[in-house]
Amino acid sequence: MKIMDKKTISELKKKLEKERNLLEKDLLKFADKDKKMPDDYDTRFPDLGGRSSAPDEDAKEIETYENLLAVEYALELRLKEVNEALERIKEDNYGHCEICKKDIQLDRLKANAAAKTCITCNNKNNLQEK
Repeated sequence: MKIMDKKTISELKKKLEKERNLLEKDLLKFADKDKKMPDDYDTRFPDLGGRSSAPDEDAKEIETYENLLAVEYALELRLKEVNEALERIKEDNYGHCEICKKDIQLDRLKANAAAKTCITCNNKNNLQEK
């Protein structure tokens, strides 16, 4: 059972492509694209100034780097989800719940175009994780 027409899928695809471009731009602000692994980025170690040996400056650089690693991980994870959704569109397998195989609600896809599960299965998963 198809819940979406080609126009709706096209709109969601454009939304995903726009999000992918924004994610990639954000990642490139502080990380370099890994040439060996697609969708992987390597955070650059920040240089907050000259080569001072002041411990507080070294600590600040390390703290900044650690914070950027966390941001990199979150952005890469979302980028992976977006690319997987675009791949599902390409394979004509978009909009179906990975768990129950039913159609994902259109409102859910409009809110999160990369959603892999319907609301029911997502809520069940969230309850089990608690």
